This record gives sequence, C-alpha cells and structure tokens, in this order.
Amino acid sequence: MTAHPVPAHPAPALPQYDAGRIAGLLTPAGAADALAEALRAGLDPEGCPQRSSLPAPGGELLLMPAASAEYAGVKIAGVAPGNPERGLPRITGSYLLLDGATLCPVALFDGAALTALRTPAVSALALRHLAPAGPAGRLVLFGSGPQAYGHLDAVLAEREPAEAVVVARDPGRAGALVAYARGRGVAARTGTAADVAGADLVVCCTTAREPLFDGRLVAPGALVVAVGSHEPGARETDTALVRRAAVYVESRAAALREAGDLLVPEAEGAIGPGHISGTLADLVTGRISPGGRTGCPQLFKSVGMAWEDLAVAVALFRAAGTSSAT
Repeated sequence: MTAHPVPAHPAPALPQYDAGRIAGLLTPAGAADALAEALRAGLDPEGCPQRSSLPAPGGELLLMPAASAEYAGVKIAGVAPGNPERGLPRITGSYLLLDGATLCPVALFDGAALTALRTPAVSALALRHLAPAGPAGRLVLFGSGPQAYGHLDAVLAEREPAEAVVVARDPGRAGALVAYARGRGVAARTGTAADVAGADLVVCCTTAREPLFDGRLVAPGALVVAVGSHEPGARETDTALVRRAAVYVESRAAALREAGDLLVPEAEGAIGPGHISGTLADLVTGRISPGGRTGCPQLFKSVGMAWEDLAVAVALFRAAGTSSAT
C-alpha cells in the first residue's frame, strides 16, 4: 500500500497568555460582563458538559470542555493539595482556545490564572443581582490564597465595603491579605468566624471540607458566596444556613451533582432539590428577581463550569486583539 503524503501546513505560533498578561487584559468586572453577555445571548448552563475527573498521584486531574457558535475550548487542570508545601500553586493547568468553525487552536492560556479570574467574575455577577446596591458594611472573607485576593478585587469593583475582615488558618497569609486590602483603601483586619454575625457579605474561598461558621449567625438580607468546593462531600457552609437561605446556583444540574454545600443537607433530609430559588441565568436574564423569599440570607453556591472558562477566555482573546490593534 502506498502511503499518501500529508501536505505540510506550518502552524503559526500559538499566542500564549501567562498570569501577568491575563491580569492586564481583563478585570473581574470585565470578565463578569462577558459572562452576563453569554447568558443574555441564550447560553444554557444546564446543557454544559460535565466536568471529567481522574484521580492522579498528586491529586486530581480535571477536564472541562465547552463550545459556542464561534469558539470551543478545553481546560486541563490539576488540583494538587500538596503543592503549596512545595512552593507551587494548588491549581495548575492550561486552557486551549480553538476556532469554532475549524477547531484549529488560536490561543493558550495559563489555566490557574484563568480560573483565578473566572471564579471571582462569577461571584461578582451574582453579587450584582443578589446584594443591595450601594456601599456595603462588613465583608468577611474566608481564605488567604489567590481566590481570596481575586474575590476581594471583585467585591471592590462592585461594592464599597466599610470594613473587610479576613479569616484564615495561616496568620502570616491572613496579615498579608489584610495589608493588601488596606492598600486598596479598605479598613481591614483579621478576625474569626464569629464576625459573620455583623456581615453584609460573606465570601468563602477555601479548601475546607467542613463548615466554616455557624449559619445561624448570618443576618437576614446578608449575602453568602461559597466557591471553594466542587465535591459532593465537601462544604464551606452548614445545614443551618442552607435551610434558612434563598439559594442560587450556576446550574441546577451541576449543583445537584457537585455542590456538597447542598447535597449534604439534602442527604440529611433538611432540604430537597426544590430548595434552589434560581440560577445565575435566571437572574441575569430577568426571568426571576431576587427577593422571592424575604427576611432570609441569600446564598450563592458556585462549583465552576466550563462555559464560564470559555466565555472569559474568548473575552481575553478579543481584548488582546483590540489592544494589539491600537
């Protein structure tokens, strides 16, 4: 059998976007705008492909594909719990963006940096719809890693908290985040879980597997955002909060598959699947308005979804094209 030669088509160098370039192209508010635009254009998160997970020697390997009319993309991410002790990031990986019509690669992004931008952007979009407009009172921020910094920036882009309280296991890292917040012009201090009692906004971005605070302390009308886990058995909020809160998620299907914050209370018989008040798409498109349940806390539980990575990667790619053309 004669082998037919394959025509040589030298591929152009693939543009690569590291953490520094990503940070310079798009703010969390700009990324939130891209997410809102995708939802208003008709994207249905309920149809988004599931996250694939594979156990690996160092932790967990995740594969997250998504496609739209113009682009497709896939994130390959590693979650390596032992990396921080080695001086390496806990989240690793890359995001490959492809042209939708040809499926030819068009850009490669640092996966951890993309996640560090995307997740706070999702929270910022939820905050726009669930938190009262205008200046806020106390922000309580659980965590001191990259997501904590990203969420602080995202909150400051949307609201003006009078005070930021950092609750973290490592005093040195907590102090560093407090200093960063003060540098952003916010009165900040370290605190304890009991500080949620006077909070208007509580943001949880930790690796905790058990609840971080007593949900009975959260005031009616306060907003709690929990982003730290996508595992059915791990949670940052307790059953008491979930039972009394109006709950919003990115996707009902994803939440009922991965959100331990909801699945553990459901297994305990404290809530049912119908406890979810609405989704991010419901809020953004105006299908529902928050406040259907009054006199209670609001809880937004995020697990992270592939469509979000794609929407933000496309926005970054377009922003890079615009900046290079000027």
